[in-house]
Amino acid sequence: MGGIFGVVGKDDCVTDLFFGVDYHSHLGTRRGGMAVFDGEYFNRVIHNIENSPFRTKFERDVDDLHGTMGIGCISDEDPQPLLIQSSLGSYSITTVGKVDNHDEIVKKLYAEGRVHFQEQSGGRINDNELVATLISSKQSFKEGLEYVQDTVKGSISVVLLTREGIYAARDRFGRTPLVIGHKKDTFCITFENYAYLNLSYSFYKELGPSEIVFITADEVKEVSPARDEMKICTFLWVYYGYPTASYEGVNVETMRYNCGKLLAGRDDVDADIVAGVPDSGTAHAIGYANESGIPFARPFIKYTPTWPRSFMPTKQSQRNLIAKMKLIPVQELISGNDILLIDDSIVRGTQLRETTEFLYNSGAKKVHVRPACPPLLFGCKYLNFSRSKSDYDLITRRIIKDREGENVSKEILFDYAKPDSKNYKEMVEEIRRIQNFSSLRFHRLDDLIESVGISPCKLCTYCWNGQE
Repeated sequence: MGGIFGVVGKDDCVTDLFFGVDYHSHLGTRRGGMAVFDGEYFNRVIHNIENSPFRTKFERDVDDLHGTMGIGCISDEDPQPLLIQSSLGSYSITTVGKVDNHDEIVKKLYAEGRVHFQEQSGGRINDNELVATLISSKQSFKEGLEYVQDTVKGSISVVLLTREGIYAARDRFGRTPLVIGHKKDTFCITFENYAYLNLSYSFYKELGPSEIVFITADEVKEVSPARDEMKICTFLWVYYGYPTASYEGVNVETMRYNCGKLLAGRDDVDADIVAGVPDSGTAHAIGYANESGIPFARPFIKYTPTWPRSFMPTKQSQRNLIAKMKLIPVQELISGNDILLIDDSIVRGTQLRETTEFLYNSGAKKVHVRPACPPLLFGCKYLNFSRSKSDYDLITRRIIKDREGENVSKEILFDYAKPDSKNYKEMVEEIRRIQNFSSLRFHRLDDLIESVGISPCKLCTYCWNGQE
């Protein structure tokens, strides 16, 4: 996915920028970048962070960069921020999200007279350059950012550094968050609202869907008002969000406790311990244990000093190996026990199957699996929360393909999303059989929405029910 952070103040901002970006490291694994304006020039650094954390790669740059304004990012995709020279002047841009109609926009820009783009690796045009081109085609930054919001299908939030200040624009339907923090003579803009807390900022404002603001050291000006319709990504609470983060006033850790509680409320399994697949499954498991009375335990521990996030490498085989290597068993808590295991989700199923086999091989009698969200049936069209390139990367869709053939109607897929339907129950049983779980029960979508606690019409649940 990715995360963004920006600072504008009257004193040098680089230290705040460095730590603010670093606090987004859980959101991306490929590249990090920072750009600052020193009053005369824009300066930028970008590093590959696939094999070394952001802080290690950028700590030397902190001494070399200077400026009272800056933006930065953690990215799972393109290198950013970019430096742009245009008819609107010089600026730097960073984004988070996904341009789903990328090729359509490129053709449109060529037809309008755009001569060329910088070709990136694999022949793909950088989404940030594409967004910058849309912005620069208009007469003002306001018009350009509004044009992006109305043109991009998918989701794109933009933080843009100019010589005068920072523009921040939340995506059209608010699928990802943008929050402003404030301290004396300084404002920051951030994806994760906790990122500014240890930097002495306090909450100032959360941008609404489509809202655009212009930030200087003295004030935050509304450039374009928020729109009413919001579809924030529910998966932020389930998996991606850091436990200390809050979105739309709902804390991630609290939501996960609620999620586990509701999972337990529909369950009657007999188990010796409840465990969560670290890290995102842990809070769900605590909520389940507190509600069910079954003791919470950690039968395996993630070795974090050297292993990065499990899906960082490009090759699936490498990701699977890392997922296996970083979990170390606690034999005394596994041997002879029936274990109820909670993970945030099941995507391909490979890693969870290996984790289950790992528990059996370590002496577990039974492994009951309880994913903290419903079965994933539709690949995300709006955010890059998975490296999946096809819906058939999902274990659910492979099973449905085997049952129904290649060309499955939406009506049939919708039936598989209904937890009381025959198709749903048979699909879940087939997943259980393939994965060698002792039992399997997914979180229901209605319970998941209740776990979040905000209006269902404000949540994006496309990956579970296909509803746009």
